[in-house]
Amino acid sequence: MSRNSSIASEAHAEDLIVTPFAQVLASLRSVRSNFSILANVPTPTSSKRSPIGSQPPLCKATLSEETSQQLARETLEELDWCLDQLETLQTHRAVSEMASNKFKRMLNRELTHLSEMSRSGNQVSEYISSTFLDKQHEVEIPAPGPKEREKKRRQPPPMGQISGVKKLPPGSSPGGSSVPRFGVKTDREELLGKELDNLNKWGLNIFRVSEYSNNRSLSCIMYTIFQERELVKTFRIPVETLLTYTLTLEDHYHADVAYHNSLHAADVMQSTHVLLATPALDAVFTDLEILAALFAAAIHDVDHPGVSNQFLINTNSELALMYNDESVLENHHLAVGFKLLQEENCDIFQNLSKRQRQTLRKMVIDMVLATDMSKHMSLLADLKTMVETKKVTSSGVLLLDNYTDRIQVLRNMVHCADLSNPTKPLALYRQWTERIMEEFFRQGDRERERGMEISPMCDKHTASVEKSQVGFIDYIVHPLWETWADLVHPDAQEILETLEENRDWYHSRVPHSPSPPPRPPPPPPPQHRFHFDLTLEEDEEGQEPRAGGAPPPCDPPRAPPPTLRHPPGAAPRETPRGGGGGGRAERTRGGGTRSGSGDPPTL
Repeated sequence: MSRNSSIASEAHAEDLIVTPFAQVLASLRSVRSNFSILANVPTPTSSKRSPIGSQPPLCKATLSEETSQQLARETLEELDWCLDQLETLQTHRAVSEMASNKFKRMLNRELTHLSEMSRSGNQVSEYISSTFLDKQHEVEIPAPGPKEREKKRRQPPPMGQISGVKKLPPGSSPGGSSVPRFGVKTDREELLGKELDNLNKWGLNIFRVSEYSNNRSLSCIMYTIFQERELVKTFRIPVETLLTYTLTLEDHYHADVAYHNSLHAADVMQSTHVLLATPALDAVFTDLEILAALFAAAIHDVDHPGVSNQFLINTNSELALMYNDESVLENHHLAVGFKLLQEENCDIFQNLSKRQRQTLRKMVIDMVLATDMSKHMSLLADLKTMVETKKVTSSGVLLLDNYTDRIQVLRNMVHCADLSNPTKPLALYRQWTERIMEEFFRQGDRERERGMEISPMCDKHTASVEKSQVGFIDYIVHPLWETWADLVHPDAQEILETLEENRDWYHSRVPHSPSPPPRPPPPPPPQHRFHFDLTLEEDEEGQEPRAGGAPPPCDPPRAPPPTLRHPPGAAPRETPRGGGGGGRAERTRGGGTRSGSGDPPTL
């Protein structure tokens, strides 16, 4: 129904829509539906133009003259709004860019508020902004000392060759005729088997898998999943070749890196394996797409040096020069992962056709590049747009009938798996947190030694672990996983519940400091997590609606979000603006809007 319709059901349960393209689409669906009523033209129930989740059709004969006139006026308003959006649309901007820019503006407002609350809040805000919003900080790079200059002279630049690829030491390749049950040699195979009974479950204890597999968690997980899914049989992968590649790949992860090591790769691969099996995606992806997703997860951080892309750029590293400062590490991980296939007895794709290899390579590149955290908001915006326009089959399974949609889901799946630590059981999450903070602090120490500005959250003397995790969940992890849960509803509800429990645990341990003196006007009441408050008036510059105020990590325990109420039949009007940006705050997935009351949606 249209945004002001008085005949809209008060019990209408459709989700509010926030992405620009989905808003225009919903409006046009509403116009079409209203036209069929006013013109007394029946709409075929099988029509693909029927609104998603549409209500039982109305007949003009059942409407009073006054109601019919009101519906006609609302339909005209709806059509005028769509025309306004299309007339001011910047045709060179992609749909995903419009949604991404809208989300970035919203998050920027939230982070500005957070940074004003306290010194630690400012540090968390800086970390999120620099890591997830594709922003690069201009820094003054100290001139290298004599030792560093000498070191650079001795080391030939790796241009023309892929750095990091090394030969396996003798004895690293599998030998003998017997193949270990789980792909690795261990005298604790029974205990390893008990842990791997949970291979298909969320929250597998990857730390125990590593312990029982002699620190060969990635080799073990990769081999076992390939066997479990019968990928070895389907793609005729020689078992010895698979064993050699898994061991070689694992040896190219750095054991001395605290977080981005083979343990993390094994965890992301196992998480991707579970997400691929979600009921909403049942039989959606081909075997080749599944192979590509699992391979991408396995190689996505290979040869990671334990520092960020920005550190490599700021220090003029050879990798940054090679990849022109663009997704430096992600490009390097891909190069190493594929280069290792050329090592002796390592080509696990040797029996794929040329077309299959090309397709797999394209998909893997797309997925690994999407693990660049600076692309997070674009990925989230694309996923949210898909959720708000998603098509499903009669059995409730997602309908992904083109490459763009399919790779979009796979990219977000691996990205979700890469950001899944806070969704795991608390004991596991805490271990991951200790590891990532250790890696951050090591980078901070290196920056301090070089006389560089220390990156956000990398100063061991000032960083607040608890606040960083609360902010990380509120602004990054929860919006992503909530949107994924909407896409595969109801399959990820338990994951969301665990995430919220973990967030509350860290929040309860945030050290409380004296509150700063109040500033007029008083801040809005704290709301839970970063979400889009979609009914506030816009500013004079024609910006998007402001994001609802997510609490800084040091706020008191969360209160439920306030209910926004409007008089019946008086839903908020919004000013159209350019870029398809959509001031359509209250548009619903089925093509209508809510006119009564409702809670602002969280993302």
